[in-house]
Amino acid sequence: MKKKGLKNQAQVGVIGGSGVYEVEGIQNLKEIKIKTPFGNPSDSIMLGTVEGVHVAFLPRHGRGHTILPSELNSRANIWALKSLGVEQIISVSACGSLKEELPPRHFVIPDQLFDRTKSRPGSTFYGEGVVGHTPFANPYCSILTDRVHQTAQELGLPIHKGGTFVIIEGPNFSTKAESNVWRNLGFSIIGMTNLPEARLAREAEICYITIALVTDYDVWKEGEEVSVDKVVATIQANVANVKNLIKASISKLARERSCECASAAQFAIQTNPKYLNKKTLKKLDLIVGKYIQKK
Repeated sequence: MKKKGLKNQAQVGVIGGSGVYEVEGIQNLKEIKIKTPFGNPSDSIMLGTVEGVHVAFLPRHGRGHTILPSELNSRANIWALKSLGVEQIISVSACGSLKEELPPRHFVIPDQLFDRTKSRPGSTFYGEGVVGHTPFANPYCSILTDRVHQTAQELGLPIHKGGTFVIIEGPNFSTKAESNVWRNLGFSIIGMTNLPEARLAREAEICYITIALVTDYDVWKEGEEVSVDKVVATIQANVANVKNLIKASISKLARERSCECASAAQFAIQTNPKYLNKKTLKKLDLIVGKYIQKK
């Protein structure tokens, strides 16, 4: 469970690579470990101050990149950030491009998700005697998207807003047949990690967006098929741009939220109150406790 006194230590969460917290100008950096009712997060969380804003940084795959996309404990990751008071999450994800006009080394902030995962554990906070249904028509926060997109434009970064992010199981990349199907369906980019991460963030009433770094053309474009060495090289080439964008965006994020994310769980629980599992409710107190009538 969370350690006493952690609440409100961070306003913004950043989920990305293990070096993402190495942002120039970060102050008061410290490392904390959090235990959650859903197990351990991917790694310790780094807390620091950026432009006067308290930020929590979490390496999605652990330091050293030791966790497969299908092995991620996203419930623990989101719960841990929520326990710190995080209300807005900026996710950084590598992705493949399914469109010619989205070339490698460009950034995309998608506005839609399409789920093609198969066996992701812990894809919801609900279950075990508490049934909940959370609206998810617009999976990314539009207000947060606009702020980060505008900041990227001001920095002169090659940024694209909108498009559908299709999430596959992994860890292998697509076949050519699959890649062409995704293109024919009109999807924009492809990756492995935004689900169930985005869905859990919405259940926890946290604003969530992803800055998707295009590393390749997946496998549909002849002569430019995805490879691990290309992915790594492209990510390394854009590390400075990602860090600059995160730093510049954080100070411009709205502190008062008027988006649908802020109250997404208000009417989520459908279970008759007298049948609610008390043990499960205890685990969910951080998520929906304010909506449950205490007796």
